[in-house]
Amino acid sequence: MADLAELRRQLLATVRDRGGAHTEPVAQALLAVPRHVFVPEVPLEAAYRDEAIVTRRDADGVPTSSSSQPTIMALMLDQLGVAPGQRVLEIGAGTGYNAALLAHLVGPAGVVVSVDIEADAAERARASLVAAGYPDVTVVCADGANGYAAAAPYDRIIATVGVWDLEPAWLNQLAAGGRVVVPLDLRGAQVSVALEREDGHWVSRSLVPCGFMRLRGEAAGPEQIHMLNRETGLMLALPDGRHINANGVRGALTTTPVIHPAGVLSGGVEALLGLGLWLAITEPRSCALSDEDHGAPALQRALLQAQGFRSTLGILDDASISVIGCRPLAHDSIELEAYGYGPEGASLAADLAAHIRAWDSTGRRTSERLRIAVYPRNTPDLGGGIVIDKVHTRLLIALLP
Repeated sequence: MADLAELRRQLLATVRDRGGAHTEPVAQALLAVPRHVFVPEVPLEAAYRDEAIVTRRDADGVPTSSSSQPTIMALMLDQLGVAPGQRVLEIGAGTGYNAALLAHLVGPAGVVVSVDIEADAAERARASLVAAGYPDVTVVCADGANGYAAAAPYDRIIATVGVWDLEPAWLNQLAAGGRVVVPLDLRGAQVSVALEREDGHWVSRSLVPCGFMRLRGEAAGPEQIHMLNRETGLMLALPDGRHINANGVRGALTTTPVIHPAGVLSGGVEALLGLGLWLAITEPRSCALSDEDHGAPALQRALLQAQGFRSTLGILDDASISVIGCRPLAHDSIELEAYGYGPEGASLAADLAAHIRAWDSTGRRTSERLRIAVYPRNTPDLGGGIVIDKVHTRLLIALLP
């Protein structure tokens, strides 16, 4: 038990170093809830690393469920602002760990309902919650797009899966003065946005960059995931339903790239977050490339280099692709470069390098300098920002100075 307590203290220290759990209730929840109970398939020490743990894949090897990285879970719980005695709806049960954190936050007088579309995931979460000491959490196997009206209204609603739109059921099941926190799609980029109602629409109170597996079922968005190489876990993510030549891209990524230096110095994480939003808003050809085993040569200098996982951004046109890489310089500096592959790789790399320079020249905007207002889909034209139309809503994105 002493070892477990120390592992949790170390996890909390890491999460706080990375900006999460800045509220004391969330910190205490991380210390109290036994994450290892929810991920018994990994060693004890691995359960308390600040890393996502994949728990299920589809037939192509694409991850479909996981225990999310504790830092992003803590950041979202900070955004949610749960208080004892509140009623909370969670969309996406996963392993059940986040529901246990919520149960700790609401206490014995509160209510937590967690909904998952997969029967086996719901059963696993239910059993793990009982084993961890949180038997009062209600786990429902259903399409989360519909929420769970039987236990509404809720003071807080949180989605632990990436969502393409704000579903009417969620907003209708939220109590007056309530708050909803979701990983919202902005043309392929994701931000965890905390929204509250104001003057007949919804406005953001905070935004945090994030990356979640996408919601499935009737509310699934047009995003695509192409597994290009199962051996290395090389995956191509697209924010829309455009047609691509996956076999051509796969072959192109094995060739020697054309390199365009951008002349911009930046840390990998800063560029991943800021450029991700920039490309999402300004470039209809945007895409993301990742692998899981550090085996793909095209990701040797990826923006994000983590334990067992690498990811970067790019633009794609049919069988040609260009991705962003980091070239190490002296004194720990990093220069951003564009690597082009395929028949049109050179021109794509030139375009991508130009985007990098444009992002730099406009002040390297990140999610901290965005504000989002959410209106009904039939709202007339909105001015003063970038408009993204969804199925049920219109997003007005303001870029702050």
